[in-house]
Amino acid sequence: MRRRRRNSGDDDAAVDMTPMLDIVFIMLIFFIVTATFLDEKGIDLTQPPPPPDDDTPSNPKPAITVYVDEQNSCSVDSRQTECDRVSLAVERLLADKPGASIILRVHAQAKHDLLVGLKDGFDSKNMATKIEIVRT
Repeated sequence: MRRRRRNSGDDDAAVDMTPMLDIVFIMLIFFIVTATFLDEKGIDLTQPPPPPDDDTPSNPKPAITVYVDEQNSCSVDSRQTECDRVSLAVERLLADKPGASIILRVHAQAKHDLLVGLKDGFDSKNMATKIEIVRT
């Protein structure tokens, strides 16, 4: 007895993709309709025009300079001051020069904790400072 083999042939199963496409388009429309679009504002990077040359200020803003040298000694406007009394000296000078900016110049070899202590002292009294590191 011989068994016959069935020859399956080329039976192509056809799948109807229409319902799946309908669902995909319905989902796409749903997500587009429910999406929230943010109105983000960018940063304006246009520079202001340069000031005219004849408009230079005749009275520049005064500055108070605090300097710490490599031996960790402090001076305020070229006057030697103890480092723990610098903020008091600066307050006294601010009374004479209202609106003056404070420049904290520190030598690169000076102690870091001295710089931090001076900056914290100025910040605690709401005195804005600019820090410069001097490398000489």
